[in-house]
Order: sequence, then structure tokens, then C-alpha cells
Amino acid sequence: METQRILMRSLAVVVFASVIWTITESAGANQKLIHCSCKVVSRVKLTDPIIGFRLLNESLPCLKAVVFKTERGEFCLDWRQRWVQEEVKKLLAQRNKRLTSTPPPASSISKLTPVGGSSQSTDRS
Repeated sequence: METQRILMRSLAVVVFASVIWTITESAGANQKLIHCSCKVVSRVKLTDPIIGFRLLNESLPCLKAVVFKTERGEFCLDWRQRWVQEEVKKLLAQRNKRLTSTPPPASSISKLTPVGGSSQSTDRS
């Protein structure tokens, strides 16, 4: 009887320790996965030329922001500012212009097959 009681207490301690270990490991893993680019945003207008950007959604402790890339590095800016929104629109327009200004690749099929039918005569008179 005494042996069973000791065994049950030991089992309870092992289960309790396992639960604590699992909780602390999963909390540590969650902290490692969160990487914040912007915990603070600036309202100061950039004077450096902007060479790129990315948009970040809010996921606490990270803030919703526009990250402008310059030669000096990346800067987190308040997305609600009008100048930031205008700069994003300009950069998107430049990106779209680059994507649509590229001529389509030449197709060898269009050179061989005339538009509107065959190149051979089909007159059977």
C-alpha cells in the first residue's frame, strides 16, 4: 500500500513537471518566432532617395508601418501620413511601369504561321 502511494506521488510529480516543461518550451518558441521590424514608427519626412519599400501589418508588439529602404538603411514610418501614402503610390506606379514596359518575347510561331490561314493556295478549279 505504501509503495503504491509513493508510486502515485512520483507519477504526479512527473506529470506536473512535464506540463510545466511543455508550457515553458512553447512560450519560448513563440517568442523566438516574433521578429519585429517596427516597434516604433517615425513621423519625420525622409530626405534620402527611397529605393524600395514594404508594408507591415500590425501584429503586436509590431506596429503597422511602411518601411522605406534607402542607401543608409531601412526606416519605419507612420503609414497614416499623407506624404508616406503619396510616396508609396509613386513607387507602385514606377514598379508597374517597369513591369508593363517590357516588350513581350518574340514568338517563332507567329513568323511561320500567317494570320488568317494557310500560305498554300487552296484553289481547286
